[in-house]
Amino acid sequence: MWLMESPGYERLGPLVHDVARLLRRSFERRISDGSLSATQGRALILVAKSEGMPQARLADLLEIEPISVSRLLDRMEDGGWVERRPDPTDRRVRSVYPTDKSRAVLHEVRSVAGDVYEEALKGLSPDERKALIHGLQVMSENLSDGAALACQADAKVTA
Repeated sequence: MWLMESPGYERLGPLVHDVARLLRRSFERRISDGSLSATQGRALILVAKSEGMPQARLADLLEIEPISVSRLLDRMEDGGWVERRPDPTDRRVRSVYPTDKSRAVLHEVRSVAGDVYEEALKGLSPDERKALIHGLQVMSENLSDGAALACQADAKVTA
């Protein structure tokens, strides 16, 4: 509990939340024609990186419910950004593929994201940037399901 007694730590959660919201807002404001939301931009990057990704895996990576990713992909498919195809080995699975339209704007999406990150990190030295990213990665690992399961397994071994 000593962290909560230190000045400023009570703001950690709200600050992380605010920064995430502001990053999304800035991305959406900067994308050229406003046709992609920040979540759609993330989905586009993930789908382009792993063509044929199962829809359920995309939901896991985006950390949203499968029904929500289905609606997201419905909108993206209607906009011509992605294509869903049945998996040849499992008819219950739908795989997601980028379209030529999405491939054509992928560089812009990445560029806009880079500009947003650069703006957000302005004023931080290279060492402070590395420390921030490292700290957030450690926090993410500490709070992930895998870390929680590992801690539970360690507790059982030592008990």
